[in-house]
Amino acid sequence: MSTAPAAARAVPTAASRALLVAFGLAAAVDLVSLLAGADLGHRIAKPLLMPLLAAYAVTLGAPKPLTAALLLGWGGDVLLLSDADPSFLLGMGSFAAGHVCYLVLFGRRRTSPILGALYAAALAGTVVLLWPDLPAELRIPVAGYSLLLAAMAYRASGLGLLAGLGGALFLLSDTLIATGVADWPQLPVPDFWVMLTYVAAQYLLTAGALRAMYGERRTTV
Repeated sequence: MSTAPAAARAVPTAASRALLVAFGLAAAVDLVSLLAGADLGHRIAKPLLMPLLAAYAVTLGAPKPLTAALLLGWGGDVLLLSDADPSFLLGMGSFAAGHVCYLVLFGRRRTSPILGALYAAALAGTVVLLWPDLPAELRIPVAGYSLLLAAMAYRASGLGLLAGLGGALFLLSDTLIATGVADWPQLPVPDFWVMLTYVAAQYLLTAGALRAMYGERRTTV
């Protein structure tokens, strides 16, 4: 199979740069809105993040599992804007499907057994500590989701440092959400830290995947 089409798309275009800038602006608006307590700004900016990042990735020839993972993240973002109890489980389900897409994307690339043991220990410790404080109806779903998330974070390291950091930040972001659900003490403006780590995670996973699969010129990192 010829590699000419991929090579032709290797350099970021004006469209991809514009989409990346738009993603950065939306992220800035969202984070500043959270710091300022401007809920409307957050509700407007948050649903724009993943579609802009997905569009950016598509202009650089993103594989379908990457695009699907980002759009499923968008579904989770929108669902979690609602305070209704079913929305939390549905949002978690959307993110879980996105993690499956990431795992398909990562394939069977080599990863460190030591890192795997560290993630397993972190997963077990977190679930054990959170379990008594989680609502009874969320314990099993959160434990299952956490297992899938930890697997995604671990497997992301097979694509290199950028994706590995993205996976770790995703795990951190969702752990912050879980501690909030468990009613543990929170950092000041907890939603800011959740979104900061989440946005960074999705961007690093995207940039790391594109760089690993198509070379450094595929990403503007």
